[in-house]
Amino acid sequence: MPEPKTQPTDASVEDFLSAAEPARRREEGRILCALMQDVTGEAPVLWGPSIVGFGRYANVTANGKSADWPRMGFSPRKAALTLYLASTPETEALLARLGPHTTSVACLYIKRLDQVDMGVLRDLCVASRDEMNRRCP
Repeated sequence: MPEPKTQPTDASVEDFLSAAEPARRREEGRILCALMQDVTGEAPVLWGPSIVGFGRYANVTANGKSADWPRMGFSPRKAALTLYLASTPETEALLARLGPHTTSVACLYIKRLDQVDMGVLRDLCVASRDEMNRRCP
């Protein structure tokens, strides 16, 4: 069985963020990095080629396989910032107050960080951290 592609690397998070496109993603990435580092108390690590992650846990998939994954993370993709946060009982109410965004099963997408409520985004990160600490002490 091949190893998962998304694994922690020794690559520089700052170098990665400095190369993000479009240019506004560089500053947005630095803001998210500082926020998530503050909330988690963990140093940022580049996972694979494009995810800045904080902490790690053993994620067990539906087929029973286990692979390490960041407890929280983001990727400053061209189309939108992609945030990887745990779903919590508070998530729906917080998302209603966040500002423009979309979601999928496991991701939160934000096109412009300056259009969302940063206090609510912080609350989402705190709730995610607390949920991950509950699930995976």
